[in-house]
Amino acid sequence: MSPAIAWQMFGADFLKMRKRLGNVAFALLIAYGPLLIFFIVRAAQHSSNAASHPAAGGLDGFTNGLRLLGLFFGPLAAILIGADGGAGDAAAGVFRDLVVTGRSRVALFASRVPAAIALTWLVMLGGYGLLLAGTFVFASGTPTPGGAVIVNGLLFTLFSTAVICAVAVGFASLTASRPGALTTLIGWQLVASPILASISSLGSSRKLLLSQAVAHYSPVRIGDRGASVSLGSTTAVIVTLAWIALFLALGAWRTARMDA
Repeated sequence: MSPAIAWQMFGADFLKMRKRLGNVAFALLIAYGPLLIFFIVRAAQHSSNAASHPAAGGLDGFTNGLRLLGLFFGPLAAILIGADGGAGDAAAGVFRDLVVTGRSRVALFASRVPAAIALTWLVMLGGYGLLLAGTFVFASGTPTPGGAVIVNGLLFTLFSTAVICAVAVGFASLTASRPGALTTLIGWQLVASPILASISSLGSSRKLLLSQAVAHYSPVRIGDRGASVSLGSTTAVIVTLAWIALFLALGAWRTARMDA
């Protein structure tokens, strides 16, 4: 397949996902809503009693906001977009129409991954802009993050959401069910993974959790709920790549054998 055709397939998939306005709206709400609530509530608390409540922005606000966007709600938005990218064609009943065009089924799957990640990153860039706005507007004279921290925070946000989105595309393609993929992945991200990470009796097996590998790269302290296990850089890379490779392989395998 030529680069031109690959680019056309990517563009078509990106356009399909972007035009599902309900799905995009929910992703925006999930990513931006908690940040808005966080800064508004903290700003109101600080304005009413500055002695008891710290400034909403500044370095502390940036750290907490990055935790929200990069590890919790940003990945949830990535799951929503990734699940739509992986199972959207099957749910809409257009998978057969794509197959009869003669395109390779693996190529059809492969084009979904960068398209979903691109849409996720578009949402995250807006969310990160909102985070920076709150950080500096509500700093109230407190220290603010430097350029290196800001860049590292952006890279971490893009990295963490891209990883989760890629896994979501693969898992949704495997199940061919958007509701099933959403339920399973959100339950794993919000409930199962943090609980497993907190069980010390599981020992080093907790290092296999994707959430712990992703949290390893955070430029700020994530907190005990986000990062309960200490990983080496090599282990974090291996675990992250293994999760991505496994679910992309399963998604490609399922797409290649799915009934049209």
